Amino acid sequence: MTGSTQWIKRIKQLAALTASVAMMFAVAPASAIGAEGLPAALKRTVKVFGAGGLRGLESYSTGFLVSPEGHIVTIWNHVLDVEPITVVLDDGRKYEADIVGTEPKLDLAVIKLRADSERFDHFDLENVPSAGVGDRIFALSNMYKVAVGDEPVSVMSGVVSAVTSLEGRRGGFEIPFEGDVFLFDAITNNPGAGGGIVITRSGKPLGMIGREIRNADSNTWVNYAIPLRDLKTPIEQILSGTYERIETRPDDVAGDQLEPADFGLVMLPDVVYRTPAYVGSVIPDSLVATAGIERGDLVVFIGDELVQSIRDLKSALAAVEESDDVRLIVRRGDELITVEVTAPEKSE
Repeated sequence: MTGSTQWIKRIKQLAALTASVAMMFAVAPASAIGAEGLPAALKRTVKVFGAGGLRGLESYSTGFLVSPEGHIVTIWNHVLDVEPITVVLDDGRKYEADIVGTEPKLDLAVIKLRADSERFDHFDLENVPSAGVGDRIFALSNMYKVAVGDEPVSVMSGVVSAVTSLEGRRGGFEIPFEGDVFLFDAITNNPGAGGGIVITRSGKPLGMIGREIRNADSNTWVNYAIPLRDLKTPIEQILSGTYERIETRPDDVAGDQLEPADFGLVMLPDVVYRTPAYVGSVIPDSLVATAGIERGDLVVFIGDELVQSIRDLKSALAAVEESDDVRLIVRRGDELITVEVTAPEKSE
């Protein structure tokens, strides 16, 4: 057996051991880890599968049931860029699901199982608790795709280490949520964990695990969750069909933010709320022209950010800072093409 083969075998053994430990911890009796409501919480947490597989973009994430009809709260990300979405419950039951509503500025999405005649156990968001520094929590998520069938999701134990605003970045992009978040001493910042649920020791829903991000100042990974107290009203309004997405007011936009034209992109007219981000033309000798972007290309990702409309495109580019490395993924016919450019200085 060659040296490289031995290393591959050892890595696989270590990965299997890690997954086994995570699963054993997830299914441990509630009394063993001090959470009375943990078994019920595990049944209400689901595995979400959808788009991904491109350059480190995982095709899986996590969600949690919030209604008896099968509504699920999850994180708004690229995994949802497919129709239909696949959801697997704790007991292995598999359903197709559709997007009901989203709020990108809160990293929030609500999807619904295609199961109109069934009823599901779910988290009650009527009385969402608060938490402070030192409070014990449990974080439930499908990190690293440990659970794919009838396995429960993984559980991590920790404490709230801070309740504060978050200066975080995902690649070259700032996270959209502007309120205070819960910071933990548990490592919740894992692939697939986004959209997972953080609960109190008694099993009450406390927060939604956010996307993988780094601290903008220290460049270290951040373990955090968005408080459900900030998501409760938008979730209820999405369920009732009365929600109106948050708009960016003109006075919220700084004059030094980058725009599509700064990269050489001229988009089609933004005539409806979700006009697809098709490239109308490319400015000759511009950054994107040199990189190979062509007229008619559909921009689907900027970095790891899903682009569902021209508004999304403008918002993502506005969050880019000068000299950031920016990755664009465009669809050209049936082909996905990736290009990378360096953000320019904002023209005066």
